[in-house]
Amino acid sequence: MARKEEDVWDRFSKIYDRFIKKDQIAYSEIIERTARLLDPEDRVLEVACGTGIISLGLAERIKNIEGIDFAPEMVAIAQKKAERAGVKVRFMVQDACNLQYDPDSFDAVIIANTLHIMPEPEKALAEIKRVLKPDGRLIAPTYIHAGNIKAAIFSRLMSLSGFRAYHKWNWQSYNLFMERNAYEIVDIKIIKASFPLVFMVAKPK
Repeated sequence: MARKEEDVWDRFSKIYDRFIKKDQIAYSEIIERTARLLDPEDRVLEVACGTGIISLGLAERIKNIEGIDFAPEMVAIAQKKAERAGVKVRFMVQDACNLQYDPDSFDAVIIANTLHIMPEPEKALAEIKRVLKPDGRLIAPTYIHAGNIKAAIFSRLMSLSGFRAYHKWNWQSYNLFMERNAYEIVDIKIIKASFPLVFMVAKPK
């Protein structure tokens, strides 16, 4: 993503947690569903972790979890939250399309509510596939906007503030997008949120 977009998310970091609060129940469900899929000994990466809501929610159940985001202010807030909570989560600034990890490094990778706001999500998915172990899992909950009038209006308003949804999927087209990018769908559920949200689990083909 361009520096301009990083700047937008850096500014947004100060109110991000308040903004997400409207979907607190949905995020709690994402964390609970994700925790049930993971073994405590798994090595887990959250890509585009924001202020660390999901990583921190999993930290007491997973021994080795870390989060990356391309916005330095998001990472700084996440790290401060981890320190205050006394949990061990490593947060770093990294580009989702150029992950600084060796191949086959992780048992699971999480990328939540991010692929639709990436100009080139295919690059992120390719990098995730590279760092996942062959039997690893991708956990990719994502808002699905296609055909939703409320979401279309909200997306338009957000774009005026510098936030852009580059992709508007329904659950079927999101499924197809993942399959075209060399992932096999393992599970898919619809979660109730402010906008339709699909909880997807996939594995590399």
